[in-house]
Amino acid sequence: MRFICSNIHNDVSKGLQREYHVYFVPRRTVVCEKVLEEEKLHNMVTIGEYPLYSVPMDEDVLSFELDLSYKECQVDGDTSSLWHIAKAIHKLEFSFGVIPNVRAKGKASVRVADILNRMQAEEPVNSSDMVVPEINTVILLDREVDMVTPLCSQLTYEGLLDEFLHINNGSVELDASIMGLQQEGKKTKVPLNSSDKLFKEIRDLNFEVVVQILRQKATSMKQDYTEMTTTTQTVSELKDFVKKLNSLPEMTRHINLAQHLSTFTSKPSFLGQLDMEHTIVEAQSYDICFEYIEELIHKQEPLTTVLRLLILFSITNSGLPKKHFDYFRRELLHSYGFEHIAMLNNLEKAGLFKKQESKSNWLTIKRALQLVVEDTDTANPNDIAYVFSGYAPLSIRLVQHAIRSGWRPVEEILKLLPGPHLEMKRGGFSNSPSFDTLSGIQSSIAKVPDGRRAVVLVVFVGGVTFAEISALRFLCTQEGMAYDLIIATTKIVNGQTLVETFMEKLG
Repeated sequence: MRFICSNIHNDVSKGLQREYHVYFVPRRTVVCEKVLEEEKLHNMVTIGEYPLYSVPMDEDVLSFELDLSYKECQVDGDTSSLWHIAKAIHKLEFSFGVIPNVRAKGKASVRVADILNRMQAEEPVNSSDMVVPEINTVILLDREVDMVTPLCSQLTYEGLLDEFLHINNGSVELDASIMGLQQEGKKTKVPLNSSDKLFKEIRDLNFEVVVQILRQKATSMKQDYTEMTTTTQTVSELKDFVKKLNSLPEMTRHINLAQHLSTFTSKPSFLGQLDMEHTIVEAQSYDICFEYIEELIHKQEPLTTVLRLLILFSITNSGLPKKHFDYFRRELLHSYGFEHIAMLNNLEKAGLFKKQESKSNWLTIKRALQLVVEDTDTANPNDIAYVFSGYAPLSIRLVQHAIRSGWRPVEEILKLLPGPHLEMKRGGFSNSPSFDTLSGIQSSIAKVPDGRRAVVLVVFVGGVTFAEISALRFLCTQEGMAYDLIIATTKIVNGQTLVETFMEKLG
């Protein structure tokens, strides 16, 4: 706002007369208007707002595009983003009916559920009690409940693309030469969404498998080509071959991307980091982890790489003993500079890197929710653990329980995780048979009248990773799954982008 004001003052000083319009997306805030008043410009400016609350990122993913909501809630105590999230869900209800079941876990999520109820009371969605709502359940999950998952390196194709090339709003930007284009030093944008048929097929698979699939496809294409040149074809065979050729640009695109990715994934440093993540998640060898992180700091490895492991280490131990906490803090500041003191304070405030106050219950949680799955078959996965080659994302395990049998059976485990949880019924549906007593498939409520499956909306308050989205898509395809899942999030994140929100730009 100050920047806008300085522009207007500048015009005024030059004697320019103009009309000024300021548009807020999605809504105006008092605090911004205050600045205009202080600068005595509010009568020169026409204010408008554009109520954009969610942006579809793909056919099953919505983003509220609130990049900083996690940090704002955890560090600054600014919870205005929660109003936003509730508003976005409430707007959906105007199109699809009141969502009858709500499950929420975490401080922020429970707040969102409360605000949603208040919005429904103040501005009700008029649904006749006869209409079966299209969205059966909304599951709200705080990022704070599971910070382990985003700090681990994602091993799905789309997850790795995000880790190394950073997917921004559905596309990556990289050197044209990587994509086989003859433009020196030029950048090219590669769109990544489900309209690319090949990407849709491979995006959620473990990267190891993607490489094999691409290899097979290329080989079979080569075979077809050889056959075409050696024998006489019927017209219909020619037609089939040409059809196959149409998929060539997509093939080339993903072979180039995969080849580029494997230059990162084959590095010893990356493989070492993966090993260490697994060791930390297993929570068996404290000293090995401590020494590994210490060594990274002394080698001055990239700060975000170090912080991801350090925070993971701190969370799974529910903080570090005072002596070790002080030691790491000091070494980080000596190694990377004292300007990072604000960031370390932010991380401590958010409970991500802190002193240990009580014994860690990570082992109990890990066992109870079966987070570590031995012998994961990445090619024919039978469990969501394939997205991290052996670690099942805690967040998605909770969603799995919420859908399968409600949270009551895992009540004790939920209590060990940060923040309160709640389950409630809304709208005129409290008299319909309880959501919990209906077992998935026979459930009458699980079908929308025209035979489609009912939808469960899974909302991540504070960000979700591509690997978690892949795990949810995998759940959708499982036998006995009575619902379609739609994912909504404040932002699509990964360990790096999440850690970076806590970094302060000083000066």
